[in-house]
Amino acid sequence: MTTTVTRRERTGWYFYDWAMSAFSTTVITVFLGPFLTSVTKLAAGCQLGADTCDGDVHPLGLTIAPGSYYPYLVSLSVLLTVFVLPVTGAIADRSPRKKTMLATTAFLGSGATIAMAFVTGDRYLLGGALFVIANVALGASVVVYNSFLPQLGGPDERDAISSRGWALGYLGGGLLLALNLVALTMFENPDDPQSTLDIARWCIVSAGVWWAAFTLVPLIWLKQHPVTTDDAAPARANVLTDGFVQLGRTIKQMRKYPLTLYFLGAFLIYNDGIQTVINLASQYGTEELRLPQSTLIITILIVQFLAFGGALLLGRVAAVIGAWKTVLASLVLWTFVILAAFWLPPEAPVPFMILGACIGLVLGGSQALSRSLFSQLIPAGKEGEYYGFYEISDKGTSWLGPLLFGLVFQLTSSYRIGLVSLLIFFVVGFALLLFVPVRRAIIAAGNTPPRLL
Repeated sequence: MTTTVTRRERTGWYFYDWAMSAFSTTVITVFLGPFLTSVTKLAAGCQLGADTCDGDVHPLGLTIAPGSYYPYLVSLSVLLTVFVLPVTGAIADRSPRKKTMLATTAFLGSGATIAMAFVTGDRYLLGGALFVIANVALGASVVVYNSFLPQLGGPDERDAISSRGWALGYLGGGLLLALNLVALTMFENPDDPQSTLDIARWCIVSAGVWWAAFTLVPLIWLKQHPVTTDDAAPARANVLTDGFVQLGRTIKQMRKYPLTLYFLGAFLIYNDGIQTVINLASQYGTEELRLPQSTLIITILIVQFLAFGGALLLGRVAAVIGAWKTVLASLVLWTFVILAAFWLPPEAPVPFMILGACIGLVLGGSQALSRSLFSQLIPAGKEGEYYGFYEISDKGTSWLGPLLFGLVFQLTSSYRIGLVSLLIFFVVGFALLLFVPVRRAIIAAGNTPPRLL
C-alpha cells in the first residue's frame, strides 16, 4: 500500500458496483432477453405475443431462430471482450489516469444503453449492436474497477471489501428494478403486448441513466494511485500502443505463474455457468415457463435483496473457513439449483420464486469471494492485465454457456434441455478449483497469503 486508503475512498469504490449493477440486473437479467427476442420475432414476421414462432432472421446471411438470437449476441460480445479486456487491463496498469479510463468505459456503456430508446419496431440489428457495445464497455469498466481492489486493503481485508462492494451492487440493482416493477404494474396493459414491449424499452433506458449518474460518485471519491508496475509508461510514451506491447510481454510472463492460470481457468469455467444462468433466466421464465414479466421481476428482486445479504453472509463464512472452501461449497449449491430449475412446472410462479431465493443466497458470495481470492494470485503491478483475463467471464460476459444453450435450443427446441446442459460448467469448474493449491499459488505470485483459505 503506497498511499493511505480512507473509508470515503472505499465507499466510492463500492458505489461503482451500485452504478453498474443496474445494467446487469434490469437489462441483462430481466428485460433485454425477452425484449430483443420479441423484437427479433417481429423481424421474423411473427405476431407479437405469439407463443410460437416458425420464422427466422438472417443477419449477415446467417439463419437464426429468434429464440437463439440473444444467446448468440451474448457469445459475440464476449468473443470481442477476449481481445478488448486484457488490453484495457494492460493500459490501466501503465496509466496514471485510471479514473479517466473508468469514466470513458462507463459512459460509453451507459450511453449505448440509453440509446436503446431508438430500438423500436423490428430494429433487432440496432438493438443487438447497442447491446454488444454496452456489454463490452461494461466489461472494460469492471477491469479498471477491479484493478483498484489490491490497493484498497491487505490480504486479510479483501474478502470483506469485495463482499461489501458486491452486496451494495445487488442492493442498488434491486432498488432500480423495484422502481421498474412499479412502472410495469402501473402502465402495462396485459391485453396489449406492445405496451409491455414499450415499458421494457424505457426500463432498459433507465438503467443506462442510473449507471451514468452514480458513476460520478467513484469518479469523485476514488484517488489516483501511483503506478506500481515496473513497466510504467515513460513520459511522452503512447500508453495505448505500449499497452499492447506490454500485454504481449505479460502473456509470455504468465507461464511463470501456472497456478494462477490454473485458478483462472477454473473460474472461467464455473463462472461462465453462473453468468449464463443470470443472462438467460428471464428468457427461460417467459418462453419455457410462460411466466408474466411481473413475476420475473419479483423473482429477480428476491434474488437481488437476498444476494445482498448472501454476499455479506458468505463473506462472514469465508472469515471462518476461508474463501476457497466457501466458493467450493457454493458450486455444490449451484448444481442443485440447475437440477431444480429443470423440473420447474410451467405457469407456476411460487416454485420459480423459491428457486430465485436459493440463487440469491449463493450468487453474490460465490462471485465476490472469487474476485478477492483472485486478487491474492496476481503479481504486484499487474492487476489490470490479470483482471482483464478474469473479466472475460464476469458481470454478464459469459460466452461458452450461451453458445451451448443457443445450439442446444436450435437442435432440440427445448429450453429445459438447454438449461440442464449447463451442469457441465459447474461440475468441471468444481473439480478444477478443488485441486488448486491456493496457498502455494499466492506465495508463488509473490504475495502474502491470508490466515485462512
